[in-house]
Amino acid sequence: MAELDCPRDFLELANGMADAVRDIVRPYFRQRLAVDSKADSSPVTIADREAEAAMRRMIAGAFPDHGIRGEEFGAHQAQAEWVWVLDPIDGTKSFISGSLAFVTQIALLHRGVPVLGIIDQPITCERWLGQRGAATVLNGKPVRTSETRGIEQAIVYTSALEQFDEDRRKRFAALASKVRFTRMSHDGYAAGLLALGGVDLLLESNVFDYDIMPQMPIVLGAGGVVTDWNGRPLGDRQSFETVLMAANRDLHRAALELLRG
Repeated sequence: MAELDCPRDFLELANGMADAVRDIVRPYFRQRLAVDSKADSSPVTIADREAEAAMRRMIAGAFPDHGIRGEEFGAHQAQAEWVWVLDPIDGTKSFISGSLAFVTQIALLHRGVPVLGIIDQPITCERWLGQRGAATVLNGKPVRTSETRGIEQAIVYTSALEQFDEDRRKRFAALASKVRFTRMSHDGYAAGLLALGGVDLLLESNVFDYDIMPQMPIVLGAGGVVTDWNGRPLGDRQSFETVLMAANRDLHRAALELLRG
């Protein structure tokens, strides 16, 4: 086994957790749920909490020495060699609106490096799987990012423009004025579309580890590029001021030039 490969039993656990979350989330979808507000005013439901709690129980039962960083219940043994990063429902606003633009996201870090990522849509049963050193697959079939090279033909997604400060709004607007078109509010599902080749650029601002780390092995394994808006590697941190994901290096280079002004 190479140093950063993901052991098979870890992969089996990741898929098992995604399966379990599907069973939990489906009965709540398009139901009238109580919606609470967290400290940052973002919404949370019983589905978010039950799904993450189930994943945590599965990790503790299978690998009690592993760490966990989750959106709903925080960190446990965060300095462990292997750490799971969990987002039970990425796109809770979409979920409570009855939109399909939400996903479950799971990452596994080895000494701070994401070696496995899952994006799973519980209703449509689409599952992207990325592993370090392997090609990304969607429901078992390899996928590749877009071959679009010209920025004027690029399709650009972002999750929430309201998370950008004034300076980043201007920088994003400079990019948006040069591309084919932009779309918003797809959260983690947009990263899956990027890996699939339907989206060319994905930009985010003020996001967290559980938002981004599951996406990194998926986008990279499909041939994409992942940095911040200055072209720097993201590294292992709990939050990211900016994230730029591109289908290829040509689009990445062009996007950086526009973002830098």
